[in-house]
Amino acid sequence: MDTSDVFIDAYGRIQGVLVRTLTDLSVEELCFRPNETTNSIAWLAWHLTRVQDHHISGLADLTQAWISESWHQKFNMPPDSQNIGSGHTPVEVAALVPPDAETLLAYHNSVLERTKAFVRTLSQEDLDRELDEPQYTPLPTVGVRLVSVISDNSQHAGQAAYLKGMIRS
Repeated sequence: MDTSDVFIDAYGRIQGVLVRTLTDLSVEELCFRPNETTNSIAWLAWHLTRVQDHHISGLADLTQAWISESWHQKFNMPPDSQNIGSGHTPVEVAALVPPDAETLLAYHNSVLERTKAFVRTLSQEDLDRELDEPQYTPLPTVGVRLVSVISDNSQHAGQAAYLKGMIRS
């Protein structure tokens, strides 16, 4: 198994959690929040996909699918390439109401395909390339960024699965 296969497997596992979590949820369930400071399943799925789209597109020097494939329109949001949900207030979290679970999955699936295509192009030298992000010491590499996205996405997918369990119990 080469490095690209390992990354593709990891990103695919995140998708698997999302498929199991989002399948058969109503919009009301997707938007359920146990309290006003908790994220909803919809927001968590959207956010983790936005993080992946933002970071992978940046590494691949591509326009984000959010914009190039007009996903922002399907979510009735502006085409803001920097809005990945970081720092969202409870009001902004509550405002994210997707048309349905299928739209959340379709956006994620599109981003996953772009991620897999990018990862397949990477050599060991590419993975070791340092990113120009002087706010971090040491400088992150492409490989470190890929792992960071997996870590972030895995945590949020798990949170979404936990919320589904709360809703359905």
